[in-house]
Amino acid sequence: MSIRVLIVPGLNDSGPAHWQTWLQTQYRGAVRVKQAQWDRPELDAWAERIEQTLARHASDTTWIAVAHSFGCLALARHLALRSSLPGLAHRKGIQAALMVAPADPIKFGVSSRLPAHGLGIPSTLIGSENDPWMPLERAQFWAQLWGTRFQNLGEVGHINTESGFGPWPLARFKVDQMIRDQQRQHRLDRAHPMELSYAV
Repeated sequence: MSIRVLIVPGLNDSGPAHWQTWLQTQYRGAVRVKQAQWDRPELDAWAERIEQTLARHASDTTWIAVAHSFGCLALARHLALRSSLPGLAHRKGIQAALMVAPADPIKFGVSSRLPAHGLGIPSTLIGSENDPWMPLERAQFWAQLWGTRFQNLGEVGHINTESGFGPWPLARFKVDQMIRDQQRQHRLDRAHPMELSYAV
């Protein structure tokens, strides 16, 4: 079973001291989504770049996505659109996600283009009490709407380099947990394959 980590940065990418860059070095084969224009937060273009990145790799790969800031919105948009993407039935794609300090969709006028009935995968959203890009109550609102677990880290800013987040063991712990969950599910699926039922 191939499980890989997909890093989805926010505006202006994540620099060399950012926790996402550190996290990418912790997993062999981890892949970073590279936007064509890091300074232009165009939701559909960013979501499409996620799809393009996945399409360059083996179709049977299980992906754990780790998104930050506007990257969280792009990831949510990708997950909302993926049921209509060509060839999806033959690809596993993203099966779990860690979303950290998402940007407020209201700031970018994209609320109506984000999923309103869950993300369709196990996920965790980590927010902050003094994030300049997303009030805590809004982060909690989106977590509830998306059916994701929510964790409040307290007054830690935007959870980026400027607020002191370089190497971040909690992020690795969360991702390791998601990887183990996928491995466990894979073993269960192999031990108890779904039986086909036929209407009589």
